[in-house]
Amino acid sequence: MPQLRSSNLASAEYDAETHTLTIVFKGGGTYDYSGVDQGTYDGLTTATSPGAYFAQHIKDKFSFTKG
Repeated sequence: MPQLRSSNLASAEYDAETHTLTIVFKGGGTYDYSGVDQGTYDGLTTATSPGAYFAQHIKDKFSFTKG
């Protein structure tokens, strides 16, 4: 799972087949976000601030389950 340079997000992994983004938070939680497109994942992994990108483009935009 690719590591992220973030104070809050530890890593992220994307399953293109199921359009599921899995994010592991440094606080210990793991969340699976459904219906995420490849571009959103690419944006997260290349963002200068992955935490800010997550807050603006993923949080409250996609449904999730806690893993």
